[in-house]
Amino acid sequence: MLIRVCWRILALMFVGLGLIGVVVPGMPTTVFMLLGAWAAARGWPALHDWLLAHPRFGPPIRDWREHGVVPRRAKWLALLMMTASVLLLALSAAPLWVKWGVPPVMAVVLVWLWSRPEAPIGLRG
Repeated sequence: MLIRVCWRILALMFVGLGLIGVVVPGMPTTVFMLLGAWAAARGWPALHDWLLAHPRFGPPIRDWREHGVVPRRAKWLALLMMTASVLLLALSAAPLWVKWGVPPVMAVVLVWLWSRPEAPIGLRG
């Protein structure tokens, strides 16, 4: 019972962050909804089903699960946000090891992200 409650809290936290991302520029929505669906699948089947059936959130969740799809728009947005983050980090008072360590990690994530398909195999142009 306690584990189910923990999964539900985690799912609510991710879905809540995703909903904030709908209205706050620069805050991701899809990533948090994917995480929310993942957590809900483990402890809240009704929320999981609702997310998958939702007209806005459902298709990206299903595309990711079934085909590992990341839309091109999301890739460009991630690139833009990571570039802005690196620039802000460079101008910040962060320790030097952070300023030098974070950009390579972001670069690896971007390489991985851009290697993901942009449409299911049957729908690629």
